Amino acid sequence: MEAQIDLAEEFENFIKGFKDSNGNYKYSSQLSEMIAYRKRSLIVDFTDLYSFNEKLATDLIDSPSAILQQIEDRLLRMLSDIDPLYADEVERVHLRLINIPRTVELRKLRSSDINKLIAIEGILTKQTPVKERAYRVVLKHTHPDCNQEFIWPEEGEFEELITMPSICPKCGKPGQFEMIEDRTKLVDWQKVVLQEKPEEVPSGQLPRQLEVILEDDLVDSVRPGDRVRISGILGIKQDSLIRRGSRSVFDTYMKAMSVEVSQKVLDEVEITDDDKKKIEELAKDPWVKQRIISSIAPSIFDHWEIKEAIALSLFGGVPKVMPDSTRIRGDIHVLIIGDPGTAKSQILQFASRVAPRSVYTTGKGATAAGLTAAVVREKNSGDYYLEAGALVLADGGIAVIDEIDKMRDEDRVAIHEAMEQQTVSIAKAGIVAKLNARATIIAAGNPKFGRYIEERGISENIDLPPTILSRFDLIFILIDKPGSEDQRLALHILNMHSEKVVKDTVNTDLLKKYIAFARKYINPSLTDEAK
Repeated sequence: MEAQIDLAEEFENFIKGFKDSNGNYKYSSQLSEMIAYRKRSLIVDFTDLYSFNEKLATDLIDSPSAILQQIEDRLLRMLSDIDPLYADEVERVHLRLINIPRTVELRKLRSSDINKLIAIEGILTKQTPVKERAYRVVLKHTHPDCNQEFIWPEEGEFEELITMPSICPKCGKPGQFEMIEDRTKLVDWQKVVLQEKPEEVPSGQLPRQLEVILEDDLVDSVRPGDRVRISGILGIKQDSLIRRGSRSVFDTYMKAMSVEVSQKVLDEVEITDDDKKKIEELAKDPWVKQRIISSIAPSIFDHWEIKEAIALSLFGGVPKVMPDSTRIRGDIHVLIIGDPGTAKSQILQFASRVAPRSVYTTGKGATAAGLTAAVVREKNSGDYYLEAGALVLADGGIAVIDEIDKMRDEDRVAIHEAMEQQTVSIAKAGIVAKLNARATIIAAGNPKFGRYIEERGISENIDLPPTILSRFDLIFILIDKPGSEDQRLALHILNMHSEKVVKDTVNTDLLKKYIAFARKYINPSLTDEAK
């Protein structure tokens, strides 16, 4: 206990004594801000704590559960000394550490990480509605010789399970206990599921997931589709009290301490100073447009116009918000309809690889819920989750849909809103939500009759309703016609198999960084000359 008290005192010294680079007391001023705005959390940068007191920072990483409550109690006492009314009003405060140095991949979480303070990164796929968790209750001993009330637990607080005392702490006798509901202490509680980012999942493997508990001011701070970095304590789930014959295998979960949302998709692509030099050199090339187009799926012969369309779609336009708050999307949706064997799928797969963020799906295996969002119920707990679909997960990137013609009509209707308004609205099982789906859609499919019949019109050959077609900005028809070009195509294929590299193309990694750099820093506007 002495060590814990000493660490709490060390934390108080840190709050009062730490100065930033300008010589200001960084966290002392934040205490005043907490009181003024009735905030319940103090956000502390771990690097600040480590530079001030290495032992305290290390102990927080290795044994957070043992000392965190002591630190938060001391923090509340410090705030109470400044403003007792504030302390009585909020009752409990939280330490939110950010920039935790140890980031663990979801698939590399091990038993050695249990009860440690770690950070994880991923994409939020599921979210329950906000509920209330009782962390402290007032019980009444119903024994006729006692009838006294007491706060339980006497120290600490409950997690998800409420455990009743075996004997009354007032009279020392066993008996029945009655909970006084109007004096129960409650805190906002929410469960979310974090999943590996699609681009980080090894080929042929399923993405790993982890349940995360958000409490108090962290609830509803994120929503499905957000890419987040969560710092917290990894623990094991106890679905029920441990009794004789209980299972010895446990699932893990994380109790979040802080949540940081990745605001910009393009920041996920790491661009070094050396990369910037290469990007600037490429931008100065007078033939840069031609080089970029030829670098789109260079192993595919011809299809110059389609490659140009894919390049335009990858770079995207500029979204605009009109004076009446109407939002005009800047994403360029592309549809390719063509005969079998015309390299449609290869072009789509290349686009998904080179985009800063992408989700690849096929029409045959896609449902309305899988593309947009769904409300699902967990069997074990009975909780309802709001689960994000492919278009929500691709927010800020591109969604590639192959075999779009194989989708059922009722499933295709679901993407209407996502393509134009770039949102996904859902109202099911008492959950009403609107999620962002600001994704570029690049889709491909086959003609209605298997092959394109030139004697019939375009509308007869394309088995898609006008409501979908009108939302695509560029539509291409690919017809496999035997002709003189076949000889050049055969030569191109032979060159590919003999490992002759196509000249004057940009490698995929640099092209990906070039696209991310352009989308982040370049915002073209329409000039009078262009009009």
